[in-house]
Amino acid sequence: MSNQEHLTPNPDFDWGMYEKGTTLSEAARKEQEAKYEETLNSLKVNEVVIGKVAEFVKNDKTIREVLVDVGYKSLGVVPYTEFRYNRDLKIGDEVEVYVISQEDRSGALVLSHRQARLERAWERINDAQEKDEVILGFIKSRTKGGMIVDVFGVEAFLPGSQIDVRPIRDYDALIEKTMEFKIVKINQEQKNVVVSHKILVEAELEQQKRDIISKLEKGQVLEGTVKNILPFGVFVDLGGVDGLIHITDLSWERVSHPSEVVELDQKINVVILDFDENKTRIALGLKQLTANPWDNLDPNLKPGDVLKGKVELITDYGAFVEVAPGIEGLIHVSEMSWAQHLRSAQDFLKIGQEVEAVVLTLDRDERKMSLGMKQLTPDPWADIEERYPVGSRHQAKVRNFTNFGVFVEIEEGVDGLIHLSDLSWTKKVKHPSEVTEIGAMIEVEVLEIDKENRRFSLGHKQTEENPWDAFEETFTVGSIHEGVITESVDKGVLVALPYGIEGFATQKHIVKEDGSKAQVDEKLPFKVLEFNKDKHRIIVSHSRVFEDKQRSERPAEESNRKQAARQSEEANIQAPVEKATLGDLDALASLRERLDGKN
Repeated sequence: MSNQEHLTPNPDFDWGMYEKGTTLSEAARKEQEAKYEETLNSLKVNEVVIGKVAEFVKNDKTIREVLVDVGYKSLGVVPYTEFRYNRDLKIGDEVEVYVISQEDRSGALVLSHRQARLERAWERINDAQEKDEVILGFIKSRTKGGMIVDVFGVEAFLPGSQIDVRPIRDYDALIEKTMEFKIVKINQEQKNVVVSHKILVEAELEQQKRDIISKLEKGQVLEGTVKNILPFGVFVDLGGVDGLIHITDLSWERVSHPSEVVELDQKINVVILDFDENKTRIALGLKQLTANPWDNLDPNLKPGDVLKGKVELITDYGAFVEVAPGIEGLIHVSEMSWAQHLRSAQDFLKIGQEVEAVVLTLDRDERKMSLGMKQLTPDPWADIEERYPVGSRHQAKVRNFTNFGVFVEIEEGVDGLIHLSDLSWTKKVKHPSEVTEIGAMIEVEVLEIDKENRRFSLGHKQTEENPWDAFEETFTVGSIHEGVITESVDKGVLVALPYGIEGFATQKHIVKEDGSKAQVDEKLPFKVLEFNKDKHRIIVSHSRVFEDKQRSERPAEESNRKQAARQSEEANIQAPVEKATLGDLDALASLRERLDGKN
């Protein structure tokens, strides 16, 4: 018997359901669905659940969506942009998601990773700050003063000063990068968060710094990176600790700016020159890694030798000339010319100029050399007495003024002084500008030579005839001359007299006949009271002019007055006599008449 002979149809088989595509009865199907529902998680809208990344949905090779399995009957869909902060996201990673909707129009489960992060963000942020944890953040964009960082879905502020220990030159290069941070400040009321990456770098560098510093030794050669270039030197990162190469330790040759020798981020070898007790300040050297050019200086070089060089630096006091690579000598301004008057080095030389100079001093131990230029020309004072004897006259150029005279230059290196008293025979000069001006030529006569001290005493008035010999006959004592008061001085006034001569009158001698005092610019007659040829002095008086006239008129007036008095007196004496005589005659005539009548 075959097996088919024993098969019998199932009386409960529903042929109607079979035709619809299922073999289960309605009751069985519901029972099976109930059991399936029990295997799925129960999801509620607006709650946060844990899911696993199941699949990445791409469009044109670009990830657009992330499918997350949360144990529901279907996979949830999350936009990939919500995972931008986590570039290492992969299938199987657990992620938090927020249930937005169990089914959208297409029946898909809609989830949000961003919203889930926001729900937990502040709790995590506060917890991370409390525990001083290191957290990951995604740099979203640049803003004023720093960057915006996504931390747990919350936008935090990263100040520019808290990005790194080194200055940031390209902020845009940091955008869309995930970095480690620590939360440094939270404002609960305004929901503001400030993070720092620098604090992590500093902690790491501090440990490296302690390790490096503990091994530092003078003379040790290390590799470093140029961190910062400043006018006075270069800061080098030795791997967590910074050292300074002073500009003078960059090269044996003169350096105007450190950028001429090194560049930012350049790897260089340096030698440790010195450091303080705590090893917080480290002095480094670069030139010390090469031979000192002074060690290769010609051993036969000595003072008196002539060298050629190029002017590298000019200062107020002199010029530094490079006579060999890395070797400089100083030409002091006083060694540039035989001239005695002070001048600037810029008047003689220019940077880059090729010059010849004589070695004056050479100190190989101190590595110093002084040079001179004037020694290449003859000393003008060597035969000064022969070329400019006392009494000789010359043309000189006015160099500068002082309160006591004029400095003039007869030739390069030969200067002299004209004292104020030797500028004019007739005028009392108070300042040289009254007679000459800077740069003008003036005739001088050599009065005295001090060869040892290189001094010339010169005179200008001596080139003209002394007019005081002639004045002695003109301005005799008692003579009267027209004069103009030019200036009021201490105890009197100065009076301009004829022939350009100047006189002096005291205050009491400028009182006019009406009792008032003469003023500046008044023209009046003046009488000479004193004439001193040797001292070139004339004392005059205006008051004496009318006072002497008054005195000369007094004797005639007195004589006339006395004569009138005598005549008056004589008249007074004669008048009574005549009166008595006439009276007597009248009385006698009257008496005679009376006597005649009686008779």
